Amino acid sequence: MAGAIASRMSFSSLKRKQPKTFTVRIVTMDAEMEFNCEVLDHDVSKEEPVTFHFLAKFYPENAEEELVQEITQHLFFLQVKKQILDENIYCPPEASVLLASYAVQAKYGDYDPSVHKRGFLAQEELLPKRVINLYQMTPEMWEERITAWYAEHRGRARDEAEMEYLKIAQDLEMYGVNYFAIRNKKGTELLLGVDALGLHIYDPENRLTPKISFPWNEIRNISYSDKEFTIKPLDKKIDVFKFNSSKLRVNKLILQLCIGNHDLFMRRRKADSLEVQQMKAQAREEKARKQMERQRLAREKQMREEAERTRDELERRLLQMKEEATMANEALMRSEETADLLAEKAQITEEEAKLLAQKAAEAEQEMQRIKATAIRTEEEKRLMEQKVLEAEVLALKMAEESERRAKEADQLKQDLQEAREAERRAKQKLLEIATKPTYPPMNPIPAPLPPDIPSFNLIGDSLSFDFKDTDMKRLSMEIEKEKVEYMEKSKHLQEQLNELKTEIEALKLKERETALDILHNENSDRGGSSKHNTIKKLTLQSAKSRVAFFEEL
Repeated sequence: MAGAIASRMSFSSLKRKQPKTFTVRIVTMDAEMEFNCEVLDHDVSKEEPVTFHFLAKFYPENAEEELVQEITQHLFFLQVKKQILDENIYCPPEASVLLASYAVQAKYGDYDPSVHKRGFLAQEELLPKRVINLYQMTPEMWEERITAWYAEHRGRARDEAEMEYLKIAQDLEMYGVNYFAIRNKKGTELLLGVDALGLHIYDPENRLTPKISFPWNEIRNISYSDKEFTIKPLDKKIDVFKFNSSKLRVNKLILQLCIGNHDLFMRRRKADSLEVQQMKAQAREEKARKQMERQRLAREKQMREEAERTRDELERRLLQMKEEATMANEALMRSEETADLLAEKAQITEEEAKLLAQKAAEAEQEMQRIKATAIRTEEEKRLMEQKVLEAEVLALKMAEESERRAKEADQLKQDLQEAREAERRAKQKLLEIATKPTYPPMNPIPAPLPPDIPSFNLIGDSLSFDFKDTDMKRLSMEIEKEKVEYMEKSKHLQEQLNELKTEIEALKLKERETALDILHNENSDRGGSSKHNTIKKLTLQSAKSRVAFFEEL
């Protein structure tokens, strides 16, 4: 297998120079090469450019043991992944999600929520279209389930994630099987499957479970004549196994696949050649070196992350201290402002207190003055009352005098008339002018009322304020330990797959199930085991009975 793919090749751009002659440019990991090649017996499209796919012809039984070089593993991973996505290899929905999570780990590395945000897999082709169409699930729902398993693969390097992908894929029923349409002696149409374990006979409608299997260690010779293909079992007592194919070219391809797979099958069960041992030793050393390098990088990463966390914590504390210092400064400034305001208020209060004291003193003086005035007013009132009494007495007297005087006036008028009579009688008499003083009536002057006592109101102001304020041996032991733990992990993996299958079963659209989906579900309901166990059960039958069964189909 190590020589099946020599290097990483890109799809080549081909320029037609002469009929069936091309210039091929191949880009590898280390160099770029260009050479001429001639296509002799293949039908080549006349359209340009012509695209060739460089693929592995023979599949390994155990990818972890047989794929020695990392580049071989990577290219084989890409091939198997494409075959699963193109549905050339049937994969159950739950296993498709798990494989997709390993593919994402191989491409993106460890899951980082701050980098791998929702929608980062929107442009990725990770699931077969058959699986997508089988369930009523949006792309976001598929991405959520893939990401949930992707996050559990943290710490796996690209080659480790790709190897986990291949270890799951190599247990799929159609992995590494090349199917050919054949007919037995009765003319029954059947399918011949050729893979790394042997030859298998399938019903054309069921490519998952073979009806008969012949492992390579039971086959002695393989040959064909025209369209008839003959397989001779190792046990000479058993009749040869014959079938017919549709084309001579198909027989050539079947023979090549049988010879190659048989040779690899036998070589795997022998001691490795010196060259392979050297390659595996180099690969182990390289793997150990990379493991040490990854551990070193992991330690450095951990130390860096711890340093970053410490730095972030210090920065956070520094920022917090700065904020606290700023708040303290602001509080201090507010305190100073408050102190100044309080001092100003205290000064104002003091001045107001002085002013109030002064006003109080003035008020006291005024009160004393008022009291004195009140005393004087009382005396004056008494005097005025006395004067009023006197004036009343005087008025009474004057009234009496006035009455008397009136009487006298009347008398005088009478006397005047008498005198005038006497004057007329005695014109000759000496005129005596008698003048009599008159006293006008005295009107009492009302005493002025005492002035009102002035009132003094003192209103006090109220003041208020608020104050707010590592060595190789150990590595080898770890590798062996990983092999032991793999079986335990396989059980856990199966539990995860069953859990996911149960979870998405309610969203399945039964009418969109393909024939392979139905067959896979029937096998699962019958308690179907893995591909290798199924083939092992079939090979427990005698080869003679298997040949007879094939002839009766």
